[in-house]
Amino acid sequence: MVIQLFPLWALLLSVLAYLQPAIFLDLKGYILPLLMVIMLAMGLTLSPQDFKKVGKNTKAVGVGVLLQFLVMPITALIIATLFGFDSELTVGMLLVGSVAGGTSSNVMCYLAKGDTALSISMTAISTLLGVVLTPLLVSWMIGTSVDVPVSSMLLSLVKIVLVPVAIGVVLNTVVHSFTRKLEPLLPYVSMFAIVLIIAIVVALSADKIASVGLLVAAAVVLHNGIGLTLGYWVTAMLGFDKKICRTIAFEVGLQNSGLASALAIKFFTPAAALPGSIFSVWHNISGSLLASFWSKKPVKDQ
Repeated sequence: MVIQLFPLWALLLSVLAYLQPAIFLDLKGYILPLLMVIMLAMGLTLSPQDFKKVGKNTKAVGVGVLLQFLVMPITALIIATLFGFDSELTVGMLLVGSVAGGTSSNVMCYLAKGDTALSISMTAISTLLGVVLTPLLVSWMIGTSVDVPVSSMLLSLVKIVLVPVAIGVVLNTVVHSFTRKLEPLLPYVSMFAIVLIIAIVVALSADKIASVGLLVAAAVVLHNGIGLTLGYWVTAMLGFDKKICRTIAFEVGLQNSGLASALAIKFFTPAAALPGSIFSVWHNISGSLLASFWSKKPVKDQ
């Protein structure tokens, strides 16, 4: 139910933020703390065993992570160039393309009858790798025309991502009986935090949305669609079974766009956060639709 309602609440609050931006403008300082809450919630669902599982399917994890950090950033740059985006929106697209997979991919994978254990392992690994790769990829792809503070971004990612996730994993290991009771609440906490982040970003970039909102939305839909498509078909051509193909499709196509928006606000401009905000809404819609379709087509029947 949480996944089904997420796009609706995100859309409604985004409309409110666009029409009445003053309500959310003073909440700008809460974006990073909210994101840290999301990453802590993610950590509370992980255990050291999830990282150990990587060794049991290294080929699938390796291909998935490689696609994640190749397909999405390169596609983002190509789309931004084709759409004629300015430097602000190009940075925003690259940030979306260069962050790790979204936490919603695990739920979508479960609904689509994919390999949930593999999905969780890939999300955990890509999240850790993204701490280093995200600033490096953005700097490499656009650093000649835009000042990308790589070291500052790296330090922020350690604080925003690595520390909260690590704390969550430790708590889930040490007091698992307690964190298990919290698990039903964690999706609600994450949903509330993401929706609020989206609303704040929309309020901060309301003027930009009026002029380029539809164009950015089209770019985001294309970006997400290419990620889902290539994530599935590249792995299928490499001979992986359909269960793994579905899993990697979600890991590649669904991004941690809330993190992209937060980094854009902190290091660039509110306009640069626009692609991440729209992506946050859209990838939950596309992911839910695809998961629903695949859930009706069990792998053994294909």
